[in-house]
Amino acid sequence: MTTLIDWDLAARTAKRLSPGPPAVSRYEADEVVGELYQAASRAGTHVAELTHLHEPPVTAATRVIERHAWIDANAGGMRSVLAPVVDKLTADKSVGRFGEQFGSKLTGAQVGAVLGFLSGKVLGQFEFFDRPGGQLLLVAPNLVAVERQLQLTPSDFRLWVCLHEVTHRVQFTAIGWLRQHMLDEIGALTDALDTDPAALRKRLSAAANELAKAVRGRGEHHGGEVLPGGLMAVLATPEQRAVLDRVSAFMSVVEGHAEYVMNAVDSSVIPTQAAIEQRFAVRRRKGGNPLDRLLRKLLGMEAKTRQYVDGSAFVRAVIKRVGVDDFNAIWTSRETLPTKAEIAAPQQWIARVHA
Repeated sequence: MTTLIDWDLAARTAKRLSPGPPAVSRYEADEVVGELYQAASRAGTHVAELTHLHEPPVTAATRVIERHAWIDANAGGMRSVLAPVVDKLTADKSVGRFGEQFGSKLTGAQVGAVLGFLSGKVLGQFEFFDRPGGQLLLVAPNLVAVERQLQLTPSDFRLWVCLHEVTHRVQFTAIGWLRQHMLDEIGALTDALDTDPAALRKRLSAAANELAKAVRGRGEHHGGEVLPGGLMAVLATPEQRAVLDRVSAFMSVVEGHAEYVMNAVDSSVIPTQAAIEQRFAVRRRKGGNPLDRLLRKLLGMEAKTRQYVDGSAFVRAVIKRVGVDDFNAIWTSRETLPTKAEIAAPQQWIARVHA
């Protein structure tokens, strides 16, 4: 059977392209690792108080890791979640011939380049594709690099990040159907995948046009946004775009909820929280150097930033209006999740769910 992605090559490429770690002594490294484990443990109590969600006994592993270990975990998770997509593509003879012609090494190198870039950006993650029970990943070199760059109080910043990631752990363990919901939506994207060569060429042409505009730095100043949602959104069929809209709304909720929690703790817990939030917001807006901004657009990371902002505003507005317990009606079922339109208009969700 044709293999579309050489996952071993992807991991090797990512590790080769991953940036080097910040300079730390052995003592400093041990101190960072120990404090992050303690912060992750402390965060659980604060998340429970702020969310009113009842997490079952924690079975997800907490791992303080370096960038190469993050690459291995996410390459494994991507391989698992993309398996149905690869199976469908390879079942199509025309796509199979493409795979035979260009080989899995090209796609493996491309996936590796993406993972290599992201390995230097991700601070923490609750990953639940590689391991069914999930794992809380804290990428120590990236945390150290950011706290130095922004001149943050390390202990405060580390707990702040842990609050965000532990909130995700609570969401996906206290609310049992969320993980399956994500898997079902990925399945819906696979079902809507159009392998017709003519249609695929048309979407690739549109993507190439958007890519050219992004490289030239055009778009925002010419009446539109370049690559909204990244290349995935440009390549998607109309059916897939409908699924992507649902996924976007869902991710806005889970990211916005975590953003709300990390910024809602009492000042006695994180004394410098206001400074962290302010400096982090400036960092997000700047987005790094031009190449960094381009890659973020291609990967849809600009859309991810909007999910944080829009989702957090939605959560704050709903909790301010109806309180935490009535906000938690959002986790009742798939039907009570907000739509993309309701994320922008919280009162519509309140009227629908709490009529």
